[in-house]
Amino acid sequence: MTQDTAEPREAIERAWDALVATARRTVADGLVVGTSGNVSVRVGDLVLVTPSGVPYDRLTPADITAVDLDGRQVRGTLTPTSELPMHLETYRRTPARAVVHTHAVHATAVSTLVAELPPVHYMTAALGGPVRVAPYALYGTQELADHMLRALDGRTGCLLRNHGTVTYGDTLDQAYDRTAQLEWMCRLWLTATSVPGHTPTLLTPADLDAAATKLHGYGQRG
Repeated sequence: MTQDTAEPREAIERAWDALVATARRTVADGLVVGTSGNVSVRVGDLVLVTPSGVPYDRLTPADITAVDLDGRQVRGTLTPTSELPMHLETYRRTPARAVVHTHAVHATAVSTLVAELPPVHYMTAALGGPVRVAPYALYGTQELADHMLRALDGRTGCLLRNHGTVTYGDTLDQAYDRTAQLEWMCRLWLTATSVPGHTPTLLTPADLDAAATKLHGYGQRG
């Protein structure tokens, strides 16, 4: 299924290459196994997504898969990811330009234990505050997408109970970095709570506000 779009072909092809590279990175870095996660990126009014059930190392430039914001497939013949409702709702309801969903081990483990990841590190502020856990719902459903949206309120990432993670950003790199950071914080919390006789100290809202302010100016300016 292919339709003409207002977006330049070159921009779509570059975005697809970047999407595939990000999807492969989730596997290489151990955040997903096989095709258990998915990645998307928005180009104008198009959403490029990983297709359902296709190993990322097999994807080629000819496999571009894109839908519009209503979910109608406008490019490609491969079926889009089964988690399309989550991706589309994120683009409709947030300023996201890229979304990464994984089944990262430590984050998924934490999703089974708590309703919110305790703020054990100041990088919690980089995700907008303590990361919430969305209630469980069957994968690929609108119910899951609705739960995710509530957990994302004021945040750029959340956990999905007994399922995994969702993060978004202005770019694929930013969305991926937030996913990796969330998995690291979950691993940190699990490690700290595993020490017998000790309880991890947690950061206060004031601590997180101060960190958020400082992080806003972090990095190079040019």
